[in-house]
Amino acid sequence: MPAEVLITKPASFSFGHTIRSHGWYDLAPFELDEEQGRLIYVFGGQNGYGPATAELSEDEKSIRIQIHSPDFDVKEIASSVRHILRLDDDFEAFYLKTKASGSLSWVSQRNAGRLLRSPTVFEDAVKTLCTTNCSWSLTKKMVSNLVEKLGERAADGRRAFPTPVAMAAVDEKFYRDEIRAGYRSPYFVELAQAVVGGELDPEQWLTSGLSTPELKKEIKKVKGFGDYAAENLLKLLGRYDGLALDSWLRSRFYEQHNKSRVCPDKKIERHYRSYAEWKGLAIWCDMTEKWFDEKP
Repeated sequence: MPAEVLITKPASFSFGHTIRSHGWYDLAPFELDEEQGRLIYVFGGQNGYGPATAELSEDEKSIRIQIHSPDFDVKEIASSVRHILRLDDDFEAFYLKTKASGSLSWVSQRNAGRLLRSPTVFEDAVKTLCTTNCSWSLTKKMVSNLVEKLGERAADGRRAFPTPVAMAAVDEKFYRDEIRAGYRSPYFVELAQAVVGGELDPEQWLTSGLSTPELKKEIKKVKGFGDYAAENLLKLLGRYDGLALDSWLRSRFYEQHNKSRVCPDKKIERHYRSYAEWKGLAIWCDMTEKWFDEKP
């Protein structure tokens, strides 16, 4: 029988909107069981424990964590679940702005706005690089290859996301030939080696005292991170100042707010200006509302 842990849900929290908030649920080692309403994730080994597969679901008051492993750190997994579901993030200021806007009032009504993230900033950074300049199917393939070829195996046979050590141990040719990472290959090598060598600590970005523009500059020092990638990662760090515009967001905005006509990015920025430091989250919620038309 799996071990079970319960975490009390915040009052303003939607499990369904959080796990489906963006495409991370579709990237290994996440799995979404739509029929059962469960999110599966393989947590990496911590504090001497091995990787453990966990199933996340909800009841009226709690997040239920079922852990399928004889060897795990319960405190670490519970802490990681709080992190990936953003259970400790405060969205009250954002909800006040969406209520005032009218068009985004659904966000507070449905307790939406939390963006699913990985347990580590390193994993989110690697996955963000896998989204740049390619189709979603290629993103999924690269991430699946990383997990299958470099991730440690859990007791049930699933694999965790690879550690920086595992990613630093292979060369650029491996990333090109085995991961099919293309031009990102040297970026993966450099990022992983910098983390292993202590030259870079992405986890400290979560608590950095830098302003968002300054932190964005720091992130952009990492090879492969331009404006889109840096602003996308910043959203996962809890900073929503940037729009993180890509071709999909632009096309959705043109269709929804500009009669399907192309317009300058400055017009998009003006449209969301009133949301101030929340504008990056506002545009994302605005462009994804239809995702939840038939979802609880």
